[in-house]
Amino acid sequence: MPDSFCTLWENRYFHCFKKGGEEAKMKSELQNIAIGVDIGGSHITAVAVDMTVHRIINGSRAESPVDNKAEADTILTVWSDTLKQVIREIPLFNLRGIGFAMPGPFDYVRGICLIRGVQKYEKLYGVNVGKAIASRLGLPCDCSVRFMNDATSFAVGEAWAGKAEGYRRMMAITLGTGFGSAFLNNSIPVVEGDTVPEMGCVYHLPFGHGIADDYFSTRWFTSRYREVTGREADGVKEIAVMAGRAPEVKEIFGEFGTGLGGFLAPWLKRFGAEILVIGGNISHAFNLFGPDMEKTLRNEGCDTTIAISELKEDAALLGSAYLLDNNFWKAVQPALPLM
Repeated sequence: MPDSFCTLWENRYFHCFKKGGEEAKMKSELQNIAIGVDIGGSHITAVAVDMTVHRIINGSRAESPVDNKAEADTILTVWSDTLKQVIREIPLFNLRGIGFAMPGPFDYVRGICLIRGVQKYEKLYGVNVGKAIASRLGLPCDCSVRFMNDATSFAVGEAWAGKAEGYRRMMAITLGTGFGSAFLNNSIPVVEGDTVPEMGCVYHLPFGHGIADDYFSTRWFTSRYREVTGREADGVKEIAVMAGRAPEVKEIFGEFGTGLGGFLAPWLKRFGAEILVIGGNISHAFNLFGPDMEKTLRNEGCDTTIAISELKEDAALLGSAYLLDNNFWKAVQPALPLM
């Protein structure tokens, strides 16, 4: 780490503690900024979040591509360099810590990567990412590094600063390359009990000839489009464009919406979800699949409010930053090992 970056932390340390206990107390009260991080399959995005107003600080966003098959040192270098970009844009005296929205499997309490057997981030297996990042950034002891599942972070962000703000019981789903989901009660993830599936998510539940993740994701759309038209498509956006020209393609979205509504209805009712927030790239096509989804939910006796995320990818960034709220961190820790 460059000397100039070290000096920034040294200055923070000096100003925080030079006058003893009184200034340390004032420092704690002024630490209103947290960095939220979203680790994607091939990129990292990080922002600074003002915890008092639940908003991303303008001009603080940094994003970098990541080779997820690279060695651990290379990946951690890209992540830490991206975080340095954010840190340079904020007053260090106000930084409370860093929160990561991280795909699993992961030991979210201890910060250790457990990803193995998949084609991304395998070289991080067994690495204590929290300690590695803190070391590379030279973080002072009063700056915490915390972790939570990425789909759960999306839900928490929506509950804290998005469409589900003010609701007590909510479910969130992300529709994209995979089928992410989470159930929250008063912003706290519910991961066990009679009202939710195992792990508090639904991707692994049986559906059709496989599991839900096989059907409510991009690969179902591209496969179904191939079956119907005999042509290939790069993604749902391309298929959505074709839906306006070909009735048989539009029917694919109706089939998706009907299936999704039928799948979700029992769990929304069992959990007593007041609102369902939908995010992910496929949510941009809600106008095509939403009517059939909502019709099916109503036919199943489910009156849960449906909302499309306006925060989009920022929801996970806000949710991960919220990990630096100590009351939330204390409340969420029992759920983290079960995600």
